[in-house]
Amino acid sequence: MKFDWHRDPIDRATKIDETYRNTQNVRRFLKSECGETFKFDRLFMAWIKSGVPRNMGEVADEWIRLRKVDGGI
Repeated sequence: MKFDWHRDPIDRATKIDETYRNTQNVRRFLKSECGETFKFDRLFMAWIKSGVPRNMGEVADEWIRLRKVDGGI
């Protein structure tokens, strides 16, 4: 059964697959992990969808890492 990115519960172990979508459900999860300042940008969305096997915990960690590098945190 395919993962429903709109409705299924997301946690750090949720694997990103070919059906991944940037949904409000994903945004809620990432805001809970990264803080209220979380937002998608094109480069980050491309990184998520690059085809490299990842889980949502890695996605959250990368967003936080990028903000530290950019001086945003």
